[in-house]
Amino acid sequence: MIELILPAIVSCLVAFFVVFAMTPPLIKFLKNRNFAVKDVNKKEDVMVVRPGGISIIAGIIASEIVLYAFLQLNEILAIIITTFAAFLIGYVDDRKVMGGWFKPVALAIAALPIIAFGVYDSDLAFPIFGTVQIPALYLGLIIFMIPITGNTINSIDVLNGVASGFMVIASFSLSVCLFVMQNYEIAIVSLPLGFVSLAFYKYHKVPSKIFPGDSGALTLGAMYGAIAIVGGVEIIAAVALLPAVINSFLFLSSVKRIVEHRQVKGKPVEHTDDFKLKATDDKTAPVTLVRLILAGGPLTEKQVGFAIFRLTVFSGILAIITAFLMGVYI
Repeated sequence: MIELILPAIVSCLVAFFVVFAMTPPLIKFLKNRNFAVKDVNKKEDVMVVRPGGISIIAGIIASEIVLYAFLQLNEILAIIITTFAAFLIGYVDDRKVMGGWFKPVALAIAALPIIAFGVYDSDLAFPIFGTVQIPALYLGLIIFMIPITGNTINSIDVLNGVASGFMVIASFSLSVCLFVMQNYEIAIVSLPLGFVSLAFYKYHKVPSKIFPGDSGALTLGAMYGAIAIVGGVEIIAAVALLPAVINSFLFLSSVKRIVEHRQVKGKPVEHTDDFKLKATDDKTAPVTLVRLILAGGPLTEKQVGFAIFRLTVFSGILAIITAFLMGVYI
């Protein structure tokens, strides 16, 4: 454990400062090339550049390469390749709107390095009930999990700062859970995800200077899913991700098909005269977590974001409790 302290410190510093230092020139670069979209939740005509996934993936790759130099783990290579593939998939979608099928199918293919490197345990661990051996079914779970986590984070990226702030809380919660489960090496591997998200949040919070785009959201979500698989904490990871999972479930159950958010005509949120957010009365609009939060009345964008963060903190605590239960019963 002691020998992991130096790799952990160095990789986390690299993760944070690569994103922190790279994002301002990236913002300038994107502005100069007019890669910007309107911030629809601002009363003024505010344009925000995207995609920020470029600095996010740079921070992740740099920090994980540092860790690989120290630890020489195939798990790190599998995480890097899967995460970079997710970035490329998201970047394609940032530049050209693809069909609803594109990201799930492409992200399923991005999960293949995890299988190719054999960095998974086909025993699925549950709290209290113990482990279940599902060697054949588990391969299917790997293929499905990366699209699920990637698109889940992408689906909650609807307000300034939410996706990056959400990932700060969820990823650090997952790291704590891995330490509780005494999976120290993968816990160290997971820490840079939280520091990358934290550094990006500095520029993504209200009012956003840059949006992560699909490339950023899919990168964060895919890395989270890859860590959950190689760390053998799939159930715990799902618990920590509950608010985003609920959001995806609500959206899909109301739309009843896989579709891009920008292709949905009805909008779940409207604006008051003072440009607070309020839940729509449009029955054709999808149900989302934000719409449920606003059911009690209008809120500012920042207030909605903090409401989501509070739910994420609660889910993170539940995940840590789940980790302790698994440590006792498994």
